[in-house]
Amino acid sequence: MKKYILTICTVLFTLFGYAHNPDVSTTMLVEKGDGTWILQISSSLTAFQQEIRTHFTETPYNSPEEFQQMVLAHIKNNLEINFNDGSEITLGNGVVKLGHETKVVFEVFGIDSDLQSIHIKNTAFNDISKSQSALFLFEDGFQKDQFVLNNDNGHTLELIANGNKFIEANEQNASFNSTFAIIIVISLLVFSFIVQKTILSKVPIE
Repeated sequence: MKKYILTICTVLFTLFGYAHNPDVSTTMLVEKGDGTWILQISSSLTAFQQEIRTHFTETPYNSPEEFQQMVLAHIKNNLEINFNDGSEITLGNGVVKLGHETKVVFEVFGIDSDLQSIHIKNTAFNDISKSQSALFLFEDGFQKDQFVLNNDNGHTLELIANGNKFIEANEQNASFNSTFAIIIVISLLVFSFIVQKTILSKVPIE
């Protein structure tokens, strides 16, 4: 229970720190208690306004409602999520909650109950210099971890299930490579020992 509360507090402090900074955002994919999923993307209102001005220059908005519809369209056009064998999710009707920290919330359909891997790409804020997004993936029964989408990884992550947590796919590859390297070193040492022993056995004893 304490660990869960600490996780929630960490997330809240992270979100509060991002609320007024146009360079940063949060992407949260959360499984609810009934097995359904929601997606929430949050950033400063300034960040959303800058992206809408960039991508909808020919059709400027004239009301908050028009702005909200453009935000929903922009997110859908710049978000890619698929899982396991490459199956894509389906986003339900979205809601935009305007404020200094603006939130976009979608219902998510189609995620397999046996989630083994997930590919997430969010380029909704690519036009903002040094843009980065804290990614939170909350699945029931799994450890709550934070990842980062930024320019270095092309705002794209491949996550795989590893026990009761998700890790980046390249972490598993790095772990595999390290294990493979250790095996090679041990094999060479054993081979060297056998060769040396064989040579010594052939040396005549005086």
